[in-house]
Amino acid sequence: MPRRRIGFWYRFAAVLCKPPLVVLLKRDWRGMENIPAEGGFITAVNHNSHIDPFAYAHFQYNTGRVPRFLAKSGLFNKGFIGAAMRGTGQIPVYRESSDALSAFRAAINAVERGECVAFYPEGTLTRDPDGWPMTGKTGAARVALQTKCPVIPVAQWGANELLPPYARKPSLLPRKTHRVLAGPPVDLDRFYEREMTPELLKEATEVIMAAVTRQLEQIRGEEAPETPYDPRRERIEQRRRTYRQKRQKREERTRGGRPTAREEGLGT
Repeated sequence: MPRRRIGFWYRFAAVLCKPPLVVLLKRDWRGMENIPAEGGFITAVNHNSHIDPFAYAHFQYNTGRVPRFLAKSGLFNKGFIGAAMRGTGQIPVYRESSDALSAFRAAINAVERGECVAFYPEGTLTRDPDGWPMTGKTGAARVALQTKCPVIPVAQWGANELLPPYARKPSLLPRKTHRVLAGPPVDLDRFYEREMTPELLKEATEVIMAAVTRQLEQIRGEEAPETPYDPRRERIEQRRRTYRQKRQKREERTRGGRPTAREEGLGT
């Protein structure tokens, strides 16, 4: 299937965004040969800075296969922003849909048209204290298994040094290097022709995230934690810690701050 033309809006966005990116970031980009020259595919990319979508789009724009990012469907109806998103071929996600497959229908259609759809499987900026990829959401795996398209794992590092997660001001000096490594397609053959259960999607997502993490290990020259950071698990642990603290304070107020018999060594 032939490539879609880049089009006016994407070229216009490139004219606006590429000059500041070239000034702010040096580039160490590898793995472009793993980006398919033809046909639809998915890239699964780690997310560690509010500006890394622009830096990553710069990388992939230079491969000739521009990425179509997923965004909330409501943004496509907002004046100039909506016109730009429609013009650049970004993908609306209909989160209000009760059917998970329908929520990603536009992404499936884009892949089947021969587009590249870029997924941030973590769904948000990583909350891992050291910037490693977190556990992923299942959207990328769902689209990949539905379309049987290639999934290219992509890791990036450096935009987060220019603008760390949740920081308000960039760190301009010294000039940072944006490092990107695109790996070979993830092997998902064992998941095809099987019922798309939540358990299957979770397993396929873990395989995709592990591939992204391996690329980042190569970039950073370090080993990632054995268990990825899980925001859901962390929220549960935080609630437990908060509950224990509140219970401890209630117990202290109940005994009026006086030591208990056990604390005095009078009981067991």
